[in-house]
Amino acid sequence: MKLTVDRETLLAPLQSVIGVVERRQTMPVLANVLLSAKADRLTITATDLEVEMVAATAVNLQQAGEITVPGRKFVDIVRALPEKVSISISSEGERVVVKAGKSRFVLSTLPASDFPTIEDIQAKHVFRILRQDLARLLEKTHFSMAQQDVRYYLNGMLLEVQGAVLRGVATDGHRLALCEIKLTTPGDETPLQVIVPRKGVLELQRILSGEGDLEFQIGTNHFRVQIGDIRFTSKLIDGRFPEYGRVIPSNPPRIVTTDRTQLRTALQRAAILSNEKYRGIRFGLKSRLLVLQAHNPEQEEAEEEIEVDYDGEEMEIGFNVNYLMDALGAVDGATVELGLTDANNSCVVRTPGDQQTTYVVMPMRL
Repeated sequence: MKLTVDRETLLAPLQSVIGVVERRQTMPVLANVLLSAKADRLTITATDLEVEMVAATAVNLQQAGEITVPGRKFVDIVRALPEKVSISISSEGERVVVKAGKSRFVLSTLPASDFPTIEDIQAKHVFRILRQDLARLLEKTHFSMAQQDVRYYLNGMLLEVQGAVLRGVATDGHRLALCEIKLTTPGDETPLQVIVPRKGVLELQRILSGEGDLEFQIGTNHFRVQIGDIRFTSKLIDGRFPEYGRVIPSNPPRIVTTDRTQLRTALQRAAILSNEKYRGIRFGLKSRLLVLQAHNPEQEEAEEEIEVDYDGEEMEIGFNVNYLMDALGAVDGATVELGLTDANNSCVVRTPGDQQTTYVVMPMRL
């Protein structure tokens, strides 16, 4: 393999795929990226066996071929080179030589035949969607995914296609986030559900930029998205996602409306003196008034009062302040609506009149 390419032309696709490469690997070849050069195109592939990212770019090709090189070292070299410099890459035996100006680097390689790739995912369903809509769905829900939960199906996001709607749902068992967007090409009315693992969701979110529509495919065991010159593929989690509809209170009797920024900043202040482990905060609801209280094992206390639009019965309820602040940070609009039932039932957080985005936070005993 022998080619020349401008630094910026090479760096962009390299940075797109490098997030997939884990620093600690079970197989040495997974620390490498696959470089495949043919027909004046260089294709760069990275994988951790769960998520695969493939990016392509135009190059000046003198000799076709494919080889794997250490991913992190390669991207660090390209990033450290001067801007707009021309880079020459050539394989010499079991080494790859990278030259640029007066710099020269020799990298070890592993055979391309050892590199695991996913070619055909046997797509059973193909949909089109606006790129900015998919980015919005991930942004509004990703923070509610579980991390390393024994209930492995919670360590990811449910994507549900029903008719012309794509629904994203994430929950860690203590809170839930749901967002709906429209598909460009509708599916069947029978819901189709898949669970994309946490790392796949975060990597996909990282490369979703710009506008225009994109195609995503769902196979038996894989989920694939093509975004310009980048192809993203992720394994699906084999499990049954909880029936999320049962968790969302349908018509909470107590509706509290208030200024979103005012509530969020008051929670931030009160949280300073909350218990660092449990992060509990007490809501005291009265007519036209919400009282926030926090305390900790050092007997320190914080109290905040906020004017709200509410004239129902008085009640008290406790929440994890971090979960509430995450939800308030994700809702749109200047006003927020909290739907409450009693001290033992979940709170619904949404923008008034917006049925597309919903957040549910479970109460906690204080």
